[in-house]
Amino acid sequence: MTQRRGAADPGSVVAGNLRGALLLALAAILFTAESMLVRISAPVANEAQIVFFRSVAQLVLSAFVIWRLGDIRRLATNRPVLHVLRGLTSLLTWWLYYISFRVLDLALATTLTFTTSLFVVALAAPLLGERVGRVRWIATLVGFVGIGIAVGPSAGASVAGVTVGLLAAAGGAAIVVLNRMLSRTEDTATIMMWIGVVTTLGSAPVAWYLWEPLGLGDAAVVAATGLLGALGMWLTIEAYRVGEASALAPVPYLRFVVAAIIGVVFFGETPGPALLFGAALVVIASLLTVRHEMRRGLAAPHR
Repeated sequence: MTQRRGAADPGSVVAGNLRGALLLALAAILFTAESMLVRISAPVANEAQIVFFRSVAQLVLSAFVIWRLGDIRRLATNRPVLHVLRGLTSLLTWWLYYISFRVLDLALATTLTFTTSLFVVALAAPLLGERVGRVRWIATLVGFVGIGIAVGPSAGASVAGVTVGLLAAAGGAAIVVLNRMLSRTEDTATIMMWIGVVTTLGSAPVAWYLWEPLGLGDAAVVAATGLLGALGMWLTIEAYRVGEASALAPVPYLRFVVAAIIGVVFFGETPGPALLFGAALVVIASLLTVRHEMRRGLAAPHR
């Protein structure tokens, strides 16, 4: 039978999804390794320094990608205000994100990051004019019930830490919405480069003011933290470029498994029944929500 013109080759779709899943799985491992280094670096470096190194890594990686593409015109934009807002949102979100991974168990902090897709539902209607159906609202409510169970009294979690983690997830949702707005006219390289510029300029003065002396080994750990975050973001973008969003939706939840293992092996953390059950509800609800949002182009990479 002759294949219809314009129809996707099933073999290439499967290959693209497989490659995307592998890239996204690697990104999940890199993000979790980043979180582990954030915890390890706590005695020697503050969050301002980590955010600064993350920003510089973002800037260098983006500049390298644009250099490889050989098109300096990608730096031009007609939407500088929105790019600056996007960069400042990333700056604040990274800061909250790193704090949450320092004060909470890795598995719990990772679970809280999954609520980003739930917050997107709340923002989609007022900011993007999206129609939010009954299924997505139900999934969102189930997800937040899961969070309530995961961070309830039996989990013994810090209220302040959980609040910071949820604020970071809400910031991630704002980033998703801003990505949606920018992607209508800008390509990924342009968005990533502007993020690097804004976050580097924004974090440098604070990092300089709060700078703590770093030995060579400590500086290497902090620099590696920033590089892992930037590489994880790049792999995430590449994964969604080559694979179908709906097919890749379950893969990021590998982070919970990796984070739980690292927490047990390196930090003596043991996820309790409440966290496991609550995390399961969050994952199920997020998967339902992500499938809906990705079909509308909302759930783009958000760090």
